[in-house]
Amino acid sequence: MANTKQQRKRVRIAQRQRLENLRYKSSIKTYLRRLKDSITTGDATSAAQTAKKLTSTIDKAAARNAIHKNNAARKKSRVARLLSQL
Repeated sequence: MANTKQQRKRVRIAQRQRLENLRYKSSIKTYLRRLKDSITTGDATSAAQTAKKLTSTIDKAAARNAIHKNNAARKKSRVARLLSQL
């Protein structure tokens, strides 16, 4: 357990950052699920809007180091491949 005041502060900060990273990861999964659903239904406009939000969220997560940059590149590549199926 944290002994000093600075260690306690770092624990609080790390917990806050962990929750923020989890929000990014969760929203990426949600947008990806919505994209797959809109592609299966054949809704091109909804798929394009969802893909735009998804790539933006992936970029933000990679910039904050919530996900690794190679992981972000792989996810964006999969999004582009899914969009090309329409």
